[in-house]
Amino acid sequence: MKKDKSVQIANVTKIYGHPQSGVKALSDISLLIKDGEFVSIVGPSGCGKSTLLRLVSGLVPVTSGFITVAGEKVTEPLTDVGIVFQQPILLDWRNILDNVLFQIDMRGGDMTAATPRAKNLLEKVGLGDFMMKWPHELSGGMKQRAAIARSLVHDPSLLIMDEPFGALDALTREQMRVDIEHLWMTTGKTVIFITHSIDEAVLLSDRVVVMSQRPGTIDHIFEVDMPRPRGLHGRRNSIFQELNEKITEIFLNRGILKA
Repeated sequence: MKKDKSVQIANVTKIYGHPQSGVKALSDISLLIKDGEFVSIVGPSGCGKSTLLRLVSGLVPVTSGFITVAGEKVTEPLTDVGIVFQQPILLDWRNILDNVLFQIDMRGGDMTAATPRAKNLLEKVGLGDFMMKWPHELSGGMKQRAAIARSLVHDPSLLIMDEPFGALDALTREQMRVDIEHLWMTTGKTVIFITHSIDEAVLLSDRVVVMSQRPGTIDHIFEVDMPRPRGLHGRRNSIFQELNEKITEIFLNRGILKA
């Protein structure tokens, strides 16, 4: 049976510290992310984007409202989720294959059974010839590909990506974007993707959620009605150009960007 991969965020507020005097990171966020949808969230630094991901994954509790993943209310850290951070965080003393399998190891899973899947994922992200290499032998982009494979090795329903390209150079970042679109199209995962790049958000997503300054609220949601795969030529599409300008204009009007 196909697993439900939808995410419902209902009237969620998050306050760090005392409810009356603490820091309000998010205010009354409501969003439904459909099964298999790729949704990007863009917004200024400190608006609560990463906090929202922590709430969805169950790493921190909501102050009010609720979140469901696959129809189940989130009350503790989820196991059926893959997380990719800005830094790959690979273990120097494990080769790349063993780094991907580390998640299975920590879960007490069957390493022998998981190894073929890990190898297949490394092939898919272009690291088939580097499985036995050590992290210091890989470039930054290759390390991040390994981290993506690690996040998928347990076949999670939901993939959360928190600025995964932020530390990469421009050319590697562009290639990673193309690779992620291809991987998403072949796996059908539900993806929540955090980025500061308007280009990335529009080119990767089914919808782009634009957040306000702290306390973070949802300012706008844009549908991205562009054919896939968008690849390296997506910027030529008039829809991309129109949405890019609309989102840029929001940040200009809010004083987040200055001409």
